[in-house]
Amino acid sequence: MPAHRPQSRKAPPRPVRAVPASAPVRPEPAAVRRVPARPTVVGLGDDVGAAELGRRVADSLRRLRKERSLSLDELALASGVSRAALSQIEMCRSNPSLAVLWKIAVGLKVPFHALLGKAESGTRLLRAGDATPLRTADGRIESRLLSPSGAAARLEIYELRLQTKGILRSEPHGAGANETVILLTGAIRVTVGDAIHDLAAGDTLFFEANVAHSYENVSSRESRCLDIIGYGST
Repeated sequence: MPAHRPQSRKAPPRPVRAVPASAPVRPEPAAVRRVPARPTVVGLGDDVGAAELGRRVADSLRRLRKERSLSLDELALASGVSRAALSQIEMCRSNPSLAVLWKIAVGLKVPFHALLGKAESGTRLLRAGDATPLRTADGRIESRLLSPSGAAARLEIYELRLQTKGILRSEPHGAGANETVILLTGAIRVTVGDAIHDLAAGDTLFFEANVAHSYENVSSRESRCLDIIGYGST
């Protein structure tokens, strides 16, 4: 009689947890599209396009000064910028601030854009990303030239962006100069000489720009305006 062999016991199958058909499926996170930052320059710093802009300023300053037969000492006296600083700019060894460039333009009696490169004739198209914005040292004011060089000999159009508590002070632009400020967003205070003008969005201010003037953001958010500068015939 053969020996009895016990039957092996199989482990019971593990229960399978059913997933309800209506269970939500978590989608894969969508790729975040990175928008390239706008190129900005503190004075003429080392960001996108700044090196080329610095060379253009150096060349233009040297050319304009010689065309007017001005020595560095004479231009220093006319602009309020030291002889040493002017020399460094001409040799492309320093990064002048926005305020310094304005003083030099006033000393040379030329529109600001004349320092940014020689005027070109014919039709000009300036794309939104073509003009490198210039910023003040504290980063609260950004200025972008909207009128292409050579578009108008004695007219400039700027977009100004002022952050909260941002103040832009400007020297007199010379005899016959005027400005038209169109406030697009926010609220700013424009001081012309001793007169103070508070502007709200949609307001326009015209003034003779042969005196010191300033723009101050008095709102809690960014203020943005268009600044149109007309220069006299001298």
